[in-house]
Amino acid sequence: MIMAIEGLTPKQIVEKLDLYIIGQEKAKKAVAVALRNRLRRIHLADDIRDEVAPKNILMIGPTGSGKTEIARRLAKLVNAPFIKVEATKYTEVGYVGRDVESMIRDLMAVGYNNVKAEMEEQMKEASLPKVEEKLLDLLLPGTEKKQKEGACGGSGADSGAPAGTLENPFILPVKAEDNSSSENGGGTGDSTREKFRQMLREGKLEEREVEVTVRRQPRGPSMEIIAGGSLDDLQSGMQDLQNILTGKNFKKKMVSVREARKILQEEILDSMIDADKVADIAKARVEQSGIVFIDEIDKIASKNQNSSGQVSREGVQRDILPIVEGSKVNTKWGVVDTTHILFIAAGAFSMSAPSDLIPELQGRFPLRVELESLTKNEFKRILLEPKNALTKQYTALLATEGLKIEFTDDAIERMSFLAEDVNARSENIGARRLHTIMEKVLEDASFSADEHSGETLTIDAAFVDEKLRGVVTDVDLSRYIL
Repeated sequence: MIMAIEGLTPKQIVEKLDLYIIGQEKAKKAVAVALRNRLRRIHLADDIRDEVAPKNILMIGPTGSGKTEIARRLAKLVNAPFIKVEATKYTEVGYVGRDVESMIRDLMAVGYNNVKAEMEEQMKEASLPKVEEKLLDLLLPGTEKKQKEGACGGSGADSGAPAGTLENPFILPVKAEDNSSSENGGGTGDSTREKFRQMLREGKLEEREVEVTVRRQPRGPSMEIIAGGSLDDLQSGMQDLQNILTGKNFKKKMVSVREARKILQEEILDSMIDADKVADIAKARVEQSGIVFIDEIDKIASKNQNSSGQVSREGVQRDILPIVEGSKVNTKWGVVDTTHILFIAAGAFSMSAPSDLIPELQGRFPLRVELESLTKNEFKRILLEPKNALTKQYTALLATEGLKIEFTDDAIERMSFLAEDVNARSENIGARRLHTIMEKVLEDASFSADEHSGETLTIDAAFVDEKLRGVVTDVDLSRYIL
């Protein structure tokens, strides 16, 4: 299965988005159709599949209207490789900063990790016996099996163990009877090992500490050095390379058996998985069903053609253009063709218009969806309906202190009206205005919640007005406070 929406129709996709996003039916419908078309194209015959180009989407709407939230929820709906990037993070070729091709490298990394996780899940059951044997080796380093493994193992991490090596000597003090039993011959040693195996399965050794040798985790994408990475990436990559060359790529840790099990299982699964196969599957997924969400694209549009930053902004647009049109991008997992990757761009366009983008880039986003400003009715629904509604969040937060919060209908009505009113009188920041109002209304309750454990606080319209008195009436003040 390429995508998690295999059995979902566009209507069902919209219904799932409705659980978290209020309103914006046009945007949700356009996204649902685009996702479904990804699946439809995969099922086409080979001779026509390559001719069907993705219909990229440009979402236009004020901040707080739900553009980013739609992208975030898409990431959870779609099993295809998905990444959200901001256009403002990229610079024109020749300037210091991230180049636009890095978004495809990041997308490929997401795809690779997703496929690897799926394969690890499939092989988890098969890895359990091996993990158990390794744990027993740690618990009983003197058993015959461990001696055979250690005879050719050398000094483990200190000698610069190769990648994936788990057979390093682990020194752990064991009881005298354990050592003597393992030294008396195969039968007694086997008996002790079986006793420990039984105790391990019964969970009696979970808190016992053992010493494991683990690979040092790389602190940055070292392959980005040769693919347009930043200076930080270069430094961390060089440090990783130095650790490998000096034999310091491994380190010893004292951990509980519970933690050791996780570490060993991760390394065993890593050794069981064919990295080349994972890369091939991930590359196919990225090319055929990958999705890139480019936020803040309006910030690289220049309304005044003579502005000082115009060259750099247009340069970023020119660099993005070939990626969206379809080009080959080098990644550490191979060359990725971006021709059939779906691009969804979004921006408020408050200081510029979509027409301020270079014509070639405009043409690559044929579907335009305008998100509407939120009204009192939408604010009311946002406070009550979604699974993660703000009222539910604050009720759950204060309940941890024993303070029960109840919102009356008139309080919801009042906060919704105030959100719409303040947005109209000052900057329109959409649903984010509700966060500010809710925080201001519950500021005192949140501060002293621990002193009112077991009590019930009822939030009504009068309570809301009292907490916001003087702020809402003062237009200048509300600009800063709300």
